[in-house]
Amino acid sequence: QVQLVESGGGLVQAGGSLRLSCAASGRTFSSYAMGWFRQAPGKERECVAAISWSGHNYADSVKGRFTISRDNAKNTVYLQMNSLKPEDTAGYYCAATPGGYVATATGAYDYWGQGTQVAVSS
Repeated sequence: QVQLVESGGGLVQAGGSLRLSCAASGRTFSSYAMGWFRQAPGKERECVAAISWSGHNYADSVKGRFTISRDNAKNTVYLQMNSLKPEDTAGYYCAATPGGYVATATGAYDYWGQGTQVAVSS
């Protein structure tokens, strides 16, 4: 079992930055692929970034603005969000799945955090 706890959400003005953190339990964190997803009201959950030991992937809508990284010594994955836009407003969720494939589908992930809310004002 892997438990995930997100933090770092909040309210920010357009153009601002936030850094989300996701702390994971477990002794094999480095072997897991990690993803950051978001879900806005009335919309489907989408992957904004994912990372594993084999690489990383970003949604087109966040390329050049968001950066995913991980610190395996701290069992933590981060999402640095710069140049935020009102359309980035959503609940942000951390997810984990065993293996090195950089998955972006929600169904590929086995473990999910409770989420943290990000609101970007115009």
